[in-house]
Parts: sequence; C-alpha cells; structure tokens
Amino acid sequence: MKTLSMLLALVLGASLSPAQPRLIVVDEDATGPGQTNQMAILALLEAPNVKVLGLTMCTGDGWMEENTLHTLRMLELTGHTDVPVARGANLPLIRTQTETRFSDATAGTVDWYGAWNPATASGKLRPLPEGMPTLQPIAEDAVHFLIRQVHEHPHQVTVYAGGPLTNIALAISIDPEFAALSNGLVLMGASLNPQTDDPEFAANPRHEFNLWFDPEAAHIALRAPWPRVDVTTVDISIKTFFTEEMLARIAKSGKPSARYIAAWSQRRYYMWDELAALAWLDPTLITQEKQLYMDVDISHGPSYGNTLTWDEKSKPQTGVRLVHVQTNLDRARFEQMFVELIAGKR
Repeated sequence: MKTLSMLLALVLGASLSPAQPRLIVVDEDATGPGQTNQMAILALLEAPNVKVLGLTMCTGDGWMEENTLHTLRMLELTGHTDVPVARGANLPLIRTQTETRFSDATAGTVDWYGAWNPATASGKLRPLPEGMPTLQPIAEDAVHFLIRQVHEHPHQVTVYAGGPLTNIALAISIDPEFAALSNGLVLMGASLNPQTDDPEFAANPRHEFNLWFDPEAAHIALRAPWPRVDVTTVDISIKTFFTEEMLARIAKSGKPSARYIAAWSQRRYYMWDELAALAWLDPTLITQEKQLYMDVDISHGPSYGNTLTWDEKSKPQTGVRLVHVQTNLDRARFEQMFVELIAGKR
C-alpha cells in the first residue's frame, strides 16, 4: 500500500508540475527601432512558457553591427537584459553589393536592397534615435552560440530565422549535426505567387528579400536535415497588417514592451516576422498549409535568389527537402494574440 501511495504521488506530482518551457534561438536582421523584427522578438520574449535562449544577429534589412545595437537597446527599454545577444555574419556567403549593382542593368532592379539601400550602403554606424545601449553583446559569435545551444538541449531548440540565413548556413557547414539536433526551423522567407497589386510582389512573384540577399545560405539551410521546416512566405504575410487600431490598443498599456512599440514602431506595414513567431507559438493560427519541396535559384542569372518549389511528382533528384508552407491564417486571432502578448490582457 505504501508503494502504491508513493507511485500515485509521483504520478500526480509530475502531472501537476508546470510544463517545461519551449526553447528557441532567434536569428534576426534586427533593424530598428520598433520594426517587424524587433516586434517579433518582443512577442517571443513576452510569450508564456517560452525561453528565448538568445538572439543572433546578421546583416539583411540593415547592417549587423547596427542591428545589434538596436536589439541591445530594445532589451534595455523592455526589461529583458538577461537575454544574450551574439554578433554574427556581416556579409552574405557569396552575393556582393558590387555584383548586385552590376546585375541590375541586365536582370532589373528590386524594390528593397536592405543594408545595400543607398542611404545605408556605406555601412557607417548612425546614431540610434532610441539612444545607444550600455548593454553589450556576448563574446561568443552567433554561429558557435547556435551550435552550442542545440548540443546543450538536443532535439529541444527551435531555430527561428527572421532574416537572411547566413548564420544558420555557417552553423550547418561547421557542424553536420546542427540541423538534425534541433527541434526544427521556423523561416520567414520565400515567395510563391502572392495575390496582390503591391508592385514589389505582383511584378516578381518568386522574389523575397531574405532568400534573395543570401541565396547560397538559403540553399544550404533548406537542404539540411531539420526535423521539420515551417515557412512563412510573402503570400501569407501580406494578409497581415499592423494597423493604427492595434497600435492604439498597445499604446494604452503600461507594459515596457508596449511603451517601446508605441514610441518606436516605424510604420504600418505587413507583419512579416511577427506572423512567423506567433504561428510557432500557436500553430492553430494557420488555417491552411501545403507541403512543397523548396530551394533557391543560385544560378547567378536573372532569377538569382528566387524561390524554387516542386511537388512530389515533379521534384528533382538532388536532395531537396519537404517544407510546410503556410497559406492562410485566422487574422483576427493573430492580431488579438499579438496585442495581448505586447500589451497584456485587459
């Protein structure tokens, strides 16, 4: 009888104990202040039962060094100074700014060059409008930080990629076990056939910035042996929008995260990275998906960096892998969840 009582106590104790937090490392081209990447990071930091093991920085929408400073300052302003930030890749693996400018003459221009836009192309650090941080990045570089985390927590760490995949490709190249030891990859990137009159995507439906900026890195990442890959494409991202109404609701909150966004959100626009983050937090926000084999054009021709996809019947025999492509969402629930994560429930 005593043995049975002890067994029941152990079982009940296990069932009543709080669930282990979900683990994630966030790899971002975290431009700021208050842009889509910073808002996605904040949503993950504020999410219950989630532990953000660290933030790894790369160049993409902005330069890595400036992105790192924006992120450190955001952590200071929102009370998350215990989260490590690691500096990562400053340039794509192969693509260069010079090659890109030359190819414009033959392949045509794109709408967004990120760090290579004329105003920021020099890479010179600019004053931060939100103020310079006193918090410092960790000494460990982003690539080795990523590798260490999946080895310390095998099959538990989700790798979230909100920018170009340079750091992740380098981690895969250094450590062949990296992808398989993770819990999967969450990727904001790729474009299939977005239904929009937005000229950036209507005229070039297979172009998406994160894959385009470092095509070789995306090619390496998409072929790695992840347990699962979830992709938030342009097609579904443009069904979201950060509205004035959402901002007004957030601005009423006294939470530090809400005060940060109320003060520094840059513009009302598509919620690219926020959707990828919240779909990982609550997969039921995604109401439709399809499974496709995905890769990136690395031919250095006119379609260099464009998204490539196939179904089971048409896929090439070259090691392409299946990914889960999100195609539709419950927008009202998504907006409500984002506001509540940032501002708290009323």
